Amino acid sequence: MTPPARPLLITDCDEVLLHMVRHFRDWLDEAHDIDFDIGAGDFRRSLTRRDGGPPPDQDAMWGLLGGFFPAEMDRQTLVPHAAEALAMLAERADIVVLTNLQDHCQQARIDQLARFGIAHRVECNQGGKGDPVARLVAEHGDPVTVFVDDLAVHHDSVARAAPGVHRLHMISDPELAAAMPPAPAAHARIDDWRPAGDWIAARFAGGPAAA
Repeated sequence: MTPPARPLLITDCDEVLLHMVRHFRDWLDEAHDIDFDIGAGDFRRSLTRRDGGPPPDQDAMWGLLGGFFPAEMDRQTLVPHAAEALAMLAERADIVVLTNLQDHCQQARIDQLARFGIAHRVECNQGGKGDPVARLVAEHGDPVTVFVDDLAVHHDSVARAAPGVHRLHMISDPELAAAMPPAPAAHARIDDWRPAGDWIAARFAGGPAAA
């Protein structure tokens, strides 16, 4: 008899496993004379050029993010308790880090996480995460699956493409978390890995797919 598939955790990286926005803010300050109000919530509305010029438009924002990844990734720091929670969950589940970075950043992200003792499969993605999550679930044999991400848009995408996946909304930066409401399409919002790890383990122990 074929043993049942191991549970699957699919987790984002930035603001879930590693802090990003606070370090992106520091870099914008140092390298571009741009002030970043993390508490404003929306990235584009939160950037102000100190020379009085117009705020970056969407294309400029993508350019700034392209300057941060991968060149400035060494600035990023580990979210408290993330590594311990993943180590606990890895005893019973497979783990995939699904990160919205360009493909050329994949090895840099693998190496970055390894420096923090996190050594799991890393997949880069651009756009909504629903379809890649559905593919990963099928690849792993349709096990009980939990998805963790900081962006509401990805929870909505996963809810439509893979509705049986349990969806946990997590924002690790306190300033950003205070500015962002819970994702409507998520099953829970937990911003601390200690209770989040327990919530995920309970989903794995329960067995069935999400309602």
